[in-house]
Amino acid sequence: MTALARILDHIHSPLDLKSLTIDQLKVLSKEIREFLLGSLCHTGGHLASNLGIVELTVALHYCFQSPTDQIIWDVGHQSYVHKIITGRKNQFSTLRQMGGLSGFPKRNESPHDIVNTGHSSTSISAALGLAKARDLSSLAHHVIAVIGDGSLTGGMAFEALNNAGRANTNLIVVLNDNQMSISQNVGGLSKYLNDIRTEPMYLEVKEDVDSILQKIPRIGKYVAKTVEKAKGSIKYFFVPGMLFEELGFTYVGPIYGHDLHSLTHVMKKVKKMKGPILLHVHTTKGKGYSHAEKMPATYHGIGPFDLATGECPPTNEETYSDVFGKTMVQLGHKNKKLVAITAAMPDGTGLQYFQESYPDRFFDVGIAEGHAVTFSAGLALGGYKPVFAVYSSFLQRSYDQILHDICIPNLSVIFAVDRAGIVGADGETHQGIFDLSFLSHIPNLTILAPKNKWEMSAMLAYAVSFSGPVAIRYPKGTAYTGLPQCTAPIIHGRSELIYEGASIAIVAVGTMIEKAVVVCEQLKNLGLHPTLVNARFVQPIDEQLLIRLSLTHSYIFTMEDNIRSGGYGSKVLELLCAHGFTNTKIHNFAFPNTFIEHGSCEQLYKKYKMDVDSMVDIITATVMHQGDESHG
Repeated sequence: MTALARILDHIHSPLDLKSLTIDQLKVLSKEIREFLLGSLCHTGGHLASNLGIVELTVALHYCFQSPTDQIIWDVGHQSYVHKIITGRKNQFSTLRQMGGLSGFPKRNESPHDIVNTGHSSTSISAALGLAKARDLSSLAHHVIAVIGDGSLTGGMAFEALNNAGRANTNLIVVLNDNQMSISQNVGGLSKYLNDIRTEPMYLEVKEDVDSILQKIPRIGKYVAKTVEKAKGSIKYFFVPGMLFEELGFTYVGPIYGHDLHSLTHVMKKVKKMKGPILLHVHTTKGKGYSHAEKMPATYHGIGPFDLATGECPPTNEETYSDVFGKTMVQLGHKNKKLVAITAAMPDGTGLQYFQESYPDRFFDVGIAEGHAVTFSAGLALGGYKPVFAVYSSFLQRSYDQILHDICIPNLSVIFAVDRAGIVGADGETHQGIFDLSFLSHIPNLTILAPKNKWEMSAMLAYAVSFSGPVAIRYPKGTAYTGLPQCTAPIIHGRSELIYEGASIAIVAVGTMIEKAVVVCEQLKNLGLHPTLVNARFVQPIDEQLLIRLSLTHSYIFTMEDNIRSGGYGSKVLELLCAHGFTNTKIHNFAFPNTFIEHGSCEQLYKKYKMDVDSMVDIITATVMHQGDESHG
């Protein structure tokens, strides 16, 4: 047992913190940082956000009594320190791996994980609900929401603040202000918080003002009202957090989030206060690791890396996000009306290239996907061609705006739906397997999925020239470079025939074409000669080709990285049933209607029988079984 690990090795629950001195808590915080770096350099994960919240997490568990006191982590990507303190340190070698520790809070992992999270701006709403449930049950524990300044740009957070401020309940909101969401924060709230950061510590000033005013004798109602007015005026003059005060919160801070003495001192006072409290804590994202401090966006979510140099294994492979971003620059040069929108993720979506080339036509709206969509509608109405680049699982939060503000008026807005399909280690909250189902039933919306890097560029160019809303969905990771010879022009609603076979037709959507090519090769080795089709359009589907296939083939197998219900395969079944083609055997390869856990993409495809070997086995078994029945 080394000296560095001595305190951390004795921490198995928050109760183990209670007997430690502040100096020991400081040593523990240092050990936790070293543990995080030593573990995440092997597994990867959300590094910078967790390094930045070490002292704040230690202080919360030191001052409060989890899980009786309920701590809710907004997004939850910064909950690694919380997991270490609550007895999961020895599982960190399994972080984000199948069957291992989740990278986000999970109720089935620990009673200390109060709410399952993964998306931003939800913590205050959940915390307010828990606080009201506590009140109705005549209990007296504390409820604490920990939210970052990036998440506070989401509209839901303000809806919750507005409600909580007049809810007449005890609630603590800890604002972890590190000037970052994933990329640099933008907007009026960010500027407001930045102004607050430049002010000195006000907690003592507020307390002194209150103390002085309380000593003034009350002589009738007039003097009492005058004192209250004076108190309010003084607060306006001295207190920086008046936005939160006007919403009904008592504002405390800002305080330095890496000083355990200040943190614990203030939290003990906050515990005794009544009503909704907002504690503003200023932290540094990536604290304690110079590479992460200098480039917090790069180290927000990172794969395995070299601890000494901070470098990840080199790769020259171009991702779909890269292809999208570079194509946007080329199209932006030709079309001065092309504009780009992101919800706080220019780097993750590849829009940093467009931002650098055309800063006046680039808009980062913060973590506000619903606003981004309707903002795009306004740009379209103003004569521009907006492209909103967003992760599939985050697009879910703007469903009404897509339907109401874009598709009903049939506006020419492009949705670049990144991270569609399985994303792997981030798990159920981030798997992009629902977008085809919740988009493909919306009238007026055209949906495309590219088979490779070249078709990605071609589809984006097509969408820019198209009149009406278009969604292009593509996966995380390396762009496929197979089938470079297949460059048929994109025609609205038409699929692409890769090659014609007999009896068996395989129709693959987007990235599934890569697996379909290998499946077809193996089937040929078994004496089967399938037809291979690149679906291209999920909406509208190619009715003419599908009807022809049903007339000339005994079996149609569809492949998509989406849930089965409401996806491409469902549309094919509906079409053929509607036309009475019930003799054709149809099998849909898709994910079941369930939430897909974390694990590598390869493991998940195999588990759900969407890998090449499983699909070959299922196809051959289906064909042979039907053949045996026919022969018999």
